[in-house]
Amino acid sequence: QVQLVESGGGLVQAGGSLRLSCAASGSIWLIDTMGWYRQTPGKQRELVATATSGGSTNYADSVKGRFTISRDNVKNTVDLQMNSLNAEDTADYYCYALGRRGRFTGWSEYWGQGTQVNVSS
Repeated sequence: QVQLVESGGGLVQAGGSLRLSCAASGSIWLIDTMGWYRQTPGKQRELVATATSGGSTNYADSVKGRFTISRDNVKNTVDLQMNSLNAEDTADYYCYALGRRGRFTGWSEYWGQGTQVNVSS
């Protein structure tokens, strides 16, 4: 089993900051991409930010300049520093990983349980 455990969500005032953390554990051999997605009721899950094992990052336009993703390839962790939060950032945030459980297995997607971020205006 592979688990992604998130932490760091909560309630914050507009303009404030939060830091989300995610750690992957279990029988995972290699992770290529780790990142964060978010979802609000009635909407599709959307990409927030991702980081590859090679150091490439990708951000949604709505968070560029405000959010920063960082990753530790050794510890299999990924953090998301969120600054200048606004009400539109309110959502459930999900940790994501694209990994393999062994040398001869294919790539699979893994998701955390989600952590709630509420930004009050």
